[in-house]
Formats: sequence, structure tokens, C-alpha cells
Amino acid sequence: MAPTKAPDSSRRSDRSRRAIHDAALALVTEVGYRRTTIEGIAARAGVGKQTIYRWWPSKAAVLMDAFLDLAGRSAEEAGSGGETPSEHAAQGLPDTGDLVADLKLVLRATVDELNDPVLEAPTRALTAEGIVDAKLGAEFVHQLLDPQLALYVTRLRAAQEAGDVRADVDPRIALELLIGPLMHRWLLRTLPLTHAYADEIVDYAVGGLAPRP
Repeated sequence: MAPTKAPDSSRRSDRSRRAIHDAALALVTEVGYRRTTIEGIAARAGVGKQTIYRWWPSKAAVLMDAFLDLAGRSAEEAGSGGETPSEHAAQGLPDTGDLVADLKLVLRATVDELNDPVLEAPTRALTAEGIVDAKLGAEFVHQLLDPQLALYVTRLRAAQEAGDVRADVDPRIALELLIGPLMHRWLLRTLPLTHAYADEIVDYAVGGLAPRP
């Protein structure tokens, strides 16, 4: 009689984590952040509450981890390697020597992410809750936004060194000229969020950042 193979606990844990991630994202999309509970996540994922508390200290931690995992999976499916924001940040924004072209490429990709139906609902839920929950908002910024914003700072500083951006420009403020309009239109749904709009933002912003004659 062949020996019985021992269960692979690591694979079981991976399946449970993925089930918890999927359950958390589904619930926050369906009922919102405040009505999402650890009990609801556990029931949806088919695990016990103790399993969730063994890995995460709070609902916010579960959702943040789930969102970062979702972002990684989406990047992997798009063929970009599935890095976490911190890992991706190490690679930097494209630097072909053409600042306008590089920024348009990045902002178009941002438009695609914001319009992705898989990412949009949980992103909106966490963004909205982060406005009223300062702790969650700070974690969202630290875990997700800061690594991405740092890429813009690095690219704009390189543009300053190349003489494409004025030396007196603060890159941290300048990047908000690029990101702010996208987020405003996306959050408030004032008008469609398109590649053409992203291109115009870059043209307007870089025109204001360029050295004066």
C-alpha cells in the first residue's frame, strides 16, 4: 500500500489567503468598507475568524493586503511582472530623454488602471473611506501611493538635471499637477477619463514647468 502523502500546508495557506483576499474585495465592493466585517469576510471565504486574525490584526489590514495583492495580479496579467508598488518603484519611470512622451505613457497607463472594472470599485471604496478614516487613509498613502509618487519625483529631478524642467521647481508639487487632475475627474466623474485627457494634462503641465526663455 502506497504511503499517504502529507497535506501541503503552504498550498492550503495560499488558497486560504487568496480566498480571504477575494472575499474582502468582493464585500467592500458590494456593501462598502464600513459594512464589511471580519465575520463577513470569514464566512464568504469559508474560513474561521481565527484564521484571519492569525495573519492580520484588523479589517483594514486585510483589505489593504487584498488590494495590494489585486494590484500585483493585475500587473502580472498585463505582463509587467506583478511587482508590489515598492518593488516596482525600484525600476522607476521610463526615461527615454523625452519627458513629455514618458509622462504621457505613464499617465495613459494610470487612466487604464483607474478605468479597470476589477480595480475601480475597491479603489473607490478604500479611497472614500480613507477620507473619513485618517488612519486608513495614511496607510493607503504609505503602502500604495508614496512608492508611486516617488517615481515621479525621481523622473522630474532627472528632467531638471537635463535642463527640461526649471531648477526652481519642486518635483513633489509638480507631480500633483499631473496626478491631481486625473484623480479629480475620476473621483467626481465630471467627464470621461481618457488617454486624450491624460495627454493634454502632460502638455499643459510640462509647458508650465519648462525653462523660461
